[in-house]
Amino acid sequence: MISIQDAFDHKKAFIAFITAGDPTLDKTKDYIREMAKAGADLIEIGIPFSDPIAEGPTIQNANVRALKHNVTTDQVFDLVKDLRQDVTVPFCFMTYCNVVYHYGYDRFFKKCQEVGVQGIIIPDLPYEECQEAKVVAKNYDIKVISMIAPTSKERVEMIAKESEGFIYLVSSMGVTGVRDQGSFANNLEDIVAHIKSVTDVKVAVGFGIHEPKQAYEITRFADGAIVGSGIVNLIAKYGDHADQAVYDYVKQMSDATKAE
Repeated sequence: MISIQDAFDHKKAFIAFITAGDPTLDKTKDYIREMAKAGADLIEIGIPFSDPIAEGPTIQNANVRALKHNVTTDQVFDLVKDLRQDVTVPFCFMTYCNVVYHYGYDRFFKKCQEVGVQGIIIPDLPYEECQEAKVVAKNYDIKVISMIAPTSKERVEMIAKESEGFIYLVSSMGVTGVRDQGSFANNLEDIVAHIKSVTDVKVAVGFGIHEPKQAYEITRFADGAIVGSGIVNLIAKYGDHADQAVYDYVKQMSDATKAE
């Protein structure tokens, strides 16, 4: 497997997101393989949850579609285990506190290590309350990815200094979903510079990026671009037949982050 660090070494990273079980678990595996072939450097796999408070309608609806098929956390672990037979890019889970807490921190992170998940993003886990999860995750070498918002200026150094894996910089206030460039915070480049002044951990920007031009512009100053809703929209549109659309889109976006 490629490590999270390796995903960023000597290049800008394109990070792709997909909700496990949307439209089915088997098709999720197909689409993840397509994303890896198309150049995704790291893939976030969303574990479905009934109340994904950081998500806009696109990913909320993906969660609903997955939960209608009664997708469980154990099934998502099995999905990753199967993918690890041939997919080497790093995987991070994206899910909510209740999912991990209910499963049990030790059991959850041990299972992550066993199947080949290297990190986790928990949007509703405040920095002040993250140590309980991070201590257990560290036992299994699982990185708990820190999120930094555009309004966090006075907290940037505190969060950045204790970050690991990579830092997820939120492009604008609100929930996930495609956005015009003008909707991004106008001080993103300054925030990235501030973060880099206190840590060597790589910084990727997410929330709203959905066009190659946006990915290109973001990665002129950030280390990576994160795209979720743009991919999930294609899956919502094409259902079981999104393979080529997902491949083509991810390749466009990945190529944009690597352009000189």
